[in-house]
Amino acid sequence: MSLSPAVTTLCENSTDVFLDAAKLLLTYADNILRYPNVEKYRSIRIGNPTFSTKLLPIKGAVECLFEMGFEEAETHLVFPKAASVEQLRLVRESIAAERDQRLKGECPVPPAAQRVASAQQSPTAAAAPAAAPTAAGPTAAPTPPAGASGQLAEFSAQQPSSLESSMSFFLILQSNFQHVLQYESPELQQKALSVIPQQKLSDAAGLGLNQAREADPGCKLGTEDFLVLELLRWFKQSFFSWVDCLPCSHCGGPTQNAGSLSATTDDLHWGAQRVENHFCQSCRLSTRFPRYNNPEKLLQTRRGRCGEWANCFTLCCRAMGLEARYIWDSTDHVWTEVYSAAQRRWLHCDPCENVCDKPLLYEVGWGKKLAYILAFSKDQVVDVTWRYSCKHAEVLRRRTRVQEGWLLHAIDGLNASRQQPLSSDRKKELTQRLLVELVEFISPKKPKPGELGGRNSGSLAWRVARGETGAQASTQAAGFVFSPTETEKGNKLLHVRYSAIKDQYCRVSNDNETIPRWDGCLWTKESVFRKEECDWQMVYIARTEDSSVGRISWKFDFAPAGMTIQSVSIKVSSTTFHSGKVRWHVQAGDKSKEVPGDGTLQVLPGLCGSSDLLVEAELSGGDGDTSWQHAQLFRQSLKDEEESSFEVIVSLQEDS
Repeated sequence: MSLSPAVTTLCENSTDVFLDAAKLLLTYADNILRYPNVEKYRSIRIGNPTFSTKLLPIKGAVECLFEMGFEEAETHLVFPKAASVEQLRLVRESIAAERDQRLKGECPVPPAAQRVASAQQSPTAAAAPAAAPTAAGPTAAPTPPAGASGQLAEFSAQQPSSLESSMSFFLILQSNFQHVLQYESPELQQKALSVIPQQKLSDAAGLGLNQAREADPGCKLGTEDFLVLELLRWFKQSFFSWVDCLPCSHCGGPTQNAGSLSATTDDLHWGAQRVENHFCQSCRLSTRFPRYNNPEKLLQTRRGRCGEWANCFTLCCRAMGLEARYIWDSTDHVWTEVYSAAQRRWLHCDPCENVCDKPLLYEVGWGKKLAYILAFSKDQVVDVTWRYSCKHAEVLRRRTRVQEGWLLHAIDGLNASRQQPLSSDRKKELTQRLLVELVEFISPKKPKPGELGGRNSGSLAWRVARGETGAQASTQAAGFVFSPTETEKGNKLLHVRYSAIKDQYCRVSNDNETIPRWDGCLWTKESVFRKEECDWQMVYIARTEDSSVGRISWKFDFAPAGMTIQSVSIKVSSTTFHSGKVRWHVQAGDKSKEVPGDGTLQVLPGLCGSSDLLVEAELSGGDGDTSWQHAQLFRQSLKDEEESSFEVIVSLQEDS
């Protein structure tokens, strides 16, 4: 019988240690198999002395419980009613077979097992996994970097070494490290791919890379860098939605969070140990909000808070072939990191915010008091706290939950266990990446005002890709020009339209060619962006929040084809609130016209004979902190049927 990874790890312990742990594990499993409907046998209290002293310190023991199907539920490990009893039976039989062999004296003790002994010498060590750091490579739980490491001794006296605190933290490490393995399921990845617009995102990524190379001929970014940006944008704007309180399931009105409700069997099957009660004061009815922790279920519900967002987004990254890891922050936030092979570093990605490579967002931008930030991938746990802070000494003062040495030992033990089956090449790759990270962690970032810690030097292309090249103050030249193709020359017609709902241009006159993204066909843009309100299901183009004026334009040039305008029809739409203003302006040669943004197709007389056309919108005005929202282009409901928000039809003639 081939052993599972957890049982294999358990087998590394000495025979005495293994037999003691196996006895308990088999007891837990047998109780469930014999009494499947008795609740007390499906739950293990983490604070139980037997569990905390005889299983928790033993390498591979808790992992075996997770493999059986147990899940973490705050103060207990729980075997859900919907969990597979057959899976539990298989793990149980593997442990029993190994026990029988050892009792017969047929199984030699692996040398690595001797490392367990030291873990049982003290309460602090007892809560750590048994494996010691390897001498061959760097630790994934680095000693606090320069500026902080010298103060470690000063603060160590403040750090508790309680068994309870260590146990609690170790279970967080174990459960997250186990959870990320779900993302590696081929079946689950295929389900994710079935809802991701792969071709659209890939096309947009290719377009973004081309634009970056035009802006920076020395661009060394890869397609994957832009795919990450497109995936973030799609996930935030089109796929997932934020939940504070759900609308009433009866009347659709607002609700308030009124505590918890009991979880059903189906809730537990999908990892929802907690169900929020969103109560409607009008109907006096409750709407259930199960906090699902299963990424497969989240592909269906497509809503939640940061936990659900990061969980589902990390799965989508893995499904798209991106190396991704799940980031846990002890101050109650989670997000994702994606590895950039081109840049040889991990990129911070927060799907809730649609931001990439802004690691100081939380400390500098939000004012969070950080302490522990840990990265979990299928192969490795890494303490990445120092990437997200420019105040290392302050962070170290707050790291009092567990001893630093204990954390290093715990993480190295988990990594040693997980990486055992990896090839030497893969282990070398992980080590090299970790070395690069450690170098990054050594020196705290020194952000300028307004900066959030991204890499601002050396890569114009990367700043262009993320829209960080001074959009607030200057015009960004998108540089796209509509010129007649051979088909359009033959038909003497250029017809283009834009759908805000699809975020896509359709060049009707060129065999319905489609071009993704609102800015994919722009001549210029200044301080504008596309806003998708998932809660209100509305989409529009508006000014950036810190700008007083926004501009956007489209350019048509017929001279290269030897043609001029015969007639022009145009449809533009804009919406204003309070004192917001939108001005539409059309320029053809030395002739210009103002156009109302009422969403109707209008013929513009007097432009005949011109060889170029420029359509421009200017957004300004508005009141208060949300003034940027008071002037909008192409506002539409995402629930509406597709209808063009912008349309230009130009009939052409030979230039005489």
